Amino acid sequence: MYRSLYFLAVCCSLICAEQPEAILRSAIAAHQAGDLQSAIQRYREFLKLRPDSAPVHSNLGAVLARQGQYEDAIAEYNKALKLDPSNPGISLNLALAYYKTADLTRAIRELEGLRALQPDNKQVTLLLADCWLQLGENEKVVRLLTPVDEEKQQDLGFAYILGTALLRDKQFTRGQQLLDRILKNGDSAEARLMMGTAKLASADFAGALPDLSKAVELNPNLPSVNAYYGQALMATGDAAGAAKAFRQELLANPNDFESNLNLASLLKQDQNYDEALKYLDRAIHVRPNDPRTQYQLATIHLAEGKVEDSRKELEEIVRGAPKFTEAHVSLATVYYRLKRKSEGDRERALVLQLNAEAQATQTALQAR
Repeated sequence: MYRSLYFLAVCCSLICAEQPEAILRSAIAAHQAGDLQSAIQRYREFLKLRPDSAPVHSNLGAVLARQGQYEDAIAEYNKALKLDPSNPGISLNLALAYYKTADLTRAIRELEGLRALQPDNKQVTLLLADCWLQLGENEKVVRLLTPVDEEKQQDLGFAYILGTALLRDKQFTRGQQLLDRILKNGDSAEARLMMGTAKLASADFAGALPDLSKAVELNPNLPSVNAYYGQALMATGDAAGAAKAFRQELLANPNDFESNLNLASLLKQDQNYDEALKYLDRAIHVRPNDPRTQYQLATIHLAEGKVEDSRKELEEIVRGAPKFTEAHVSLATVYYRLKRKSEGDRERALVLQLNAEAQATQTALQAR
């Protein structure tokens, strides 16, 4: 009897010793077959037994990302990188997961490290450029892509991102050269979007509208096309059409900054403060330091009668962005409500000065 029990114990120990490898084989098979739920379950079973396997943490992260579970995927990629910190494939997957969750600051951190190691990696370079573009850092996009573009004159992907950044940065001559290169391949949503955003940048809102409308017609799924179409509609007085365009953009990309910010502004105008704050929170998540998000929050507080809160927020905004005209207008209103007339008068004088400067700049842009 004891001999039988011993034999059973030996057999069990042998089976248990083989179990992790068998679990991993079944996890990989499920992964390759597209059975993602089974793959997740089996990878996790393996990691309970072998938690120090960087490739398996990475595989699990990839499956979770395919399921849209980006936060969990990020956790797995970070575990993998702790075990294998020099693995560029894991770093790229982590950057992509951050990108998908609109955590662009962390995506940029990973991508900059990768680009230092792989300066000729097209995917890394374009993804980094797109992160900067989404954050409104047009000058950084130009610095990043200008030397690359010289080597890849025929690559329309580089031309589109660089041209867009140049036009948004009001470098119209260089931007037009890249736009012409794209137009050689025929009319396209990308070309129309570039033309429309250039006109928006020069405050030609009525002129931008036909180009952006055509861009939406040619490709309604082009990233940012509905966001910029909404801005043109908003600037030309079609608030209902603008809100519809912003909502359409957010169906495809819930973290689009401009759509969240502008939709919040329109909802605020309709005194729908609770819904406005929902979209404003998303905008703040994408660009936490953008003064426009802080301005919308301050003006919502002002509309709700939280005058002292609004004062503190507006004063902070104009310290960091002294040429933010609308913030000075609202701050003047706050000071007058608080019976601080001299400070209100000071803000009104600043507004007049800033408006005069803006008019001069707009006249020069339209002349160009």
